[in-house]
Amino acid sequence: MSQIFDPVRKKYVERTPEEEVRQSVISNLLGAMEVPVTHIAVEQGFKFNGLQYRADIIVYGRDLSPAMLVECKAPSVKLTDSVIDQVVRYNMVLNVDYIMITNGRRTCVARLDHEGGSFEFLTSMPKYNEISAV
Repeated sequence: MSQIFDPVRKKYVERTPEEEVRQSVISNLLGAMEVPVTHIAVEQGFKFNGLQYRADIIVYGRDLSPAMLVECKAPSVKLTDSVIDQVVRYNMVLNVDYIMITNGRRTCVARLDHEGGSFEFLTSMPKYNEISAV
C-alpha cells in the first residue's frame, strides 16, 4: 500500500486517486492561496438532518468560522449536478461564502452572492485574505 503525507493531519495516509487530488488542493491552499495550515481542516465531520457527513476540506477564516468548503473527487469522477448538490447540502450546515469542487482535472470555485442567494462562479482562485473575514 502506497502512502502520501498530509501536512494538515501531519501523518501518512493511503494514496488513492481522491487523496492525490486532496493533497494537490492542500498544496495549492498552502502555496498560491496563502492559507495558514492551522486554518485548514481535512475530513471534518458534521451532522445534517441527523446524519453524519464529512467535508473533504474546510478553510477557516481569521475569525475561525468556516470560509471555504472544498469537495474533492477522483479524476475519474465527473463534476455533475449531483456533486454540486452535495456541496450545497453541506453548505446548509457550514454556511461558507466560497465553495470549490475539483476532480484534479477540472476545478470550479464559486462565491455566494448574498443578495441573490446563489453562487457566482469565479474565473480565478482567490487568496486567503479575500475569503477570510477580518
